[in-house]
Parts: sequence; C-alpha cells; structure tokens
Amino acid sequence: MDSSQVVNLINYAAQQKKAEKILILDISQVSLIADYFIICSGRSTVQVKAIAEEVIRVMEEQLTRTPRAEGLREGNWVLLDFGDIVVHIFQEAERQFYNLERLWGDAQVVDLPVG
Repeated sequence: MDSSQVVNLINYAAQQKKAEKILILDISQVSLIADYFIICSGRSTVQVKAIAEEVIRVMEEQLTRTPRAEGLREGNWVLLDFGDIVVHIFQEAERQFYNLERLWGDAQVVDLPVG
C-alpha cells in the first residue's frame, strides 16, 4: 500500500469517529520530516481521544503499523507519528492557536473522498 492509500485509510478512520475539518497536506516538497500531515479536529477531549484511538486501531489491524503517540492522555492535541505520515488531532481552540495550516501554507492540499 503506497502512502496515498495509507492517507486515505487514516482519513476514513478519522471520519468514523466524526472528525471535523479534515485537512490533508502533502509536505514532501517542503519538508524532510514526513510526506503527509493529516490535520483534523474533535469537539472534546473524549472525541479527540476516540479519533486517535480509531486511527491507531485501524492502522494496527490493517497494516500492523503502530505510531509514536503524544498527547493522548490530555486529549487537547494528539500527534500520531507513522514516519511518512503525521496525524494531528486537535480540539478546535488548540488548532486555531497553533494554526498548522498557516505554518505549512506552502504545502499542497490533497483532496480525498468524504465518507
């Protein structure tokens, strides 16, 4: 499975837990740290954790890939690092404060199917 298919799988997993404002950035041309960032929001710490746990579950079951995870206990900003793909799951206030979309504004936005 190539990176774009993995991104699609993560996108689908996040949607299953009602992630909002999912944004996928191809950062491969502007950074060496990863190929893609997936940024999304949850309405509460419970939802942020649920989104993260679903992404982890799907990736472990489908691809036997386990991320380095940060922020899972707090549930304000969870970072899941799969190496080539980094997933950022925010509560909306945290997302607005850190504004990764602006920080990585030179990255290409990737359109993927919804649902």
